[in-house]
Amino acid sequence: LDLFMKLLSSMSIEHQDSLNDKDLSQLYLVSLHFQLEFPDHNFPLAHMQSELLTAFNRQEPRPSQLQHNVAAALNRIGWNHSFEYETPEGFSLDMAQPETKCAIEVDGPSHYLKCNGRRPTENGRTKFKSRLLFKLGWTIIHIPYFEWNAFLNTAAQDTYLLTKLKSL
Repeated sequence: LDLFMKLLSSMSIEHQDSLNDKDLSQLYLVSLHFQLEFPDHNFPLAHMQSELLTAFNRQEPRPSQLQHNVAAALNRIGWNHSFEYETPEGFSLDMAQPETKCAIEVDGPSHYLKCNGRRPTENGRTKFKSRLLFKLGWTIIHIPYFEWNAFLNTAAQDTYLLTKLKSL
């Protein structure tokens, strides 16, 4: 923790000007993690918090066809939700019930590491987002593309979702 604090504290004003939105967005996630994991410490870049959040919020969600298909199936089985719900912290959730803090995240190929012939493994970014959301009180159900794509009809998709939702 001390090394981390020293590294971020040493970031000078002239270096901050060279950061793009992607850099600032990543620092926002680091700051949120820091606040959740170390609430008694001051985040070294707290003076930039609004700039970090603004950069993070500038990222536009890009719903996939897979996400639209899962949302349609959730509607079929009666799971009412907000599509592309944005949390107060700026996270975009694919489908969410904000009142109960339950969400469905549809994970396409970009959420996984390539595993030659083995079941894909979630990448670090996906795991980190899930960890932060858990710390914020959310329950997340992941719908992996390779599981969803295995279903040949809507009845099988609906049964799959009903089974997944039982874990809530």
